[in-house]
Amino acid sequence: MVVQQHRCGGGALAVLALTVAGVMTVGSGCSGAGGGGGDAAGERVAGGAPAGSPAAVVRRAAEELADVGSAEARTSMETSAGGTRVTIRGKGAYDFRRQLGEIEVVLPKDAAGAEEHRPITELLAPGALYMKNRGAGVPDDKWVRIDTTSLEDGNLVTGGVTDPTAAAELLRGAAEVTYVGRTELAGVEVRHYRGTADLGRAAREASPSSRGALTAAAKGFSTDTVPFDAYLDGDGLLRKVRHRFTFATEGPAVAVVSTLLLYGFGTPVSVTLPPEADIYTGRVQQGAGGPEAP
Repeated sequence: MVVQQHRCGGGALAVLALTVAGVMTVGSGCSGAGGGGGDAAGERVAGGAPAGSPAAVVRRAAEELADVGSAEARTSMETSAGGTRVTIRGKGAYDFRRQLGEIEVVLPKDAAGAEEHRPITELLAPGALYMKNRGAGVPDDKWVRIDTTSLEDGNLVTGGVTDPTAAAELLRGAAEVTYVGRTELAGVEVRHYRGTADLGRAAREASPSSRGALTAAAKGFSTDTVPFDAYLDGDGLLRKVRHRFTFATEGPAVAVVSTLLLYGFGTPVSVTLPPEADIYTGRVQQGAGGPEAP
């Protein structure tokens, strides 16, 4: 997995340049789609169903997750460009109160059908992303640490996993939200909402620990709206959210669909961040035979 820097208007945008160990490199620029508007926070009604406008209900998602504490998580990030599609999947658990989580990320086989690559372990923490088994010249027993506030996408797509807190906090910028209807998700009745999220508003409304990353994302994209589909249960808990990012490049447009599925709420989550001695401080290769980067 390789992160590359690309220029787009106002500056370098570190976006999903996941070389996915040779499957495909996605470089990018910047654009999203969507609109504005919205209203105030919602409340509960009898029976536990969330009340208020669709935008109000969706904007409360991050608070509800912090209240419940933790959850197990499955993730997927699908990138498509020029007829080529790559999907990166992950599974783990996340603590929304401490904003700490561990996700094991599985990369697909390469284009030649070689054996699958070793899973990458990602530790998610406020302002930081740790990766082990990253490859690209990093020793197997070392971690790579990335300051997510320095990434101009705020790590919404760079790591191949959208941080669960960031995914929920992004919904604080929900606008022009439509209630689609009820459906069932893994045996649970959920309410489906569709709309766009304004990155600038989300950054302003975000919790202090995630504000830096979202502020970076709001500045890094030339268009700061992101379409989404969110599925909430009767208690207002976010069960599933899908964000759609679209990037303009010199070649074919790049579409990134990031999906987060939450279940097993209240599951104890234990995450230990690696000590400084285990952090790799050398140079990371940007690809086979390619240049190196810090």
